[in-house]
Amino acid sequence: MGDIYDPQFVKAVFDRCSDRYITFSQICSFGFTERWRKQCVAAMPVLQGGGTRGYDLMAGTGEVWPHLLKRFDDIGAITAVDISSGMHRRAMARLHAHHRIEFIEDNVLASDLPSESADFVISTFGLKTFNPEQHARLAALIARVLKPGGVFSMIEASDPKGWWLRPLYLFHLRVILPLIERIFSAARRILR
Repeated sequence: MGDIYDPQFVKAVFDRCSDRYITFSQICSFGFTERWRKQCVAAMPVLQGGGTRGYDLMAGTGEVWPHLLKRFDDIGAITAVDISSGMHRRAMARLHAHHRIEFIEDNVLASDLPSESADFVISTFGLKTFNPEQHARLAALIARVLKPGGVFSMIEASDPKGWWLRPLYLFHLRVILPLIERIFSAARRILR
């Protein structure tokens, strides 16, 4: 296996899983990812003034957008950024009715997003695709694109080291997730 943080590796992984990403995510997290996305939006301070603009970084298929648009119904625009062509296609299919959402297919770390162009930045479950050096670059990008007083909110699942339920987490990660992936792959082959 190559470098799991290499942008081309990340793009290939998400391009391959994009067709079943939403369902797979829901099943594998027992529905918690949806709850956590909602909590990530709820943790954001109130956005001041109508017409606010922001970025959804590593946006995937846009699962956080309904929560953003429900809590902040006066958002002027959301610009979603994701490296995966497959995730981009799925997002476009989901957002065709939402004129306030623009999608940029791009490696966010190489992106030329304008400075001080966002009132908010959000990211849900995209941080895992970066190593520590890339996290630092992402932090610098967020600091650069946020307007003074802008807000950000991010959420990510991580390895709960020292957690008393860690063995259950590792079992889920090493046994349950691969089993679900095999079932999805077999079902997909059968349905073709």
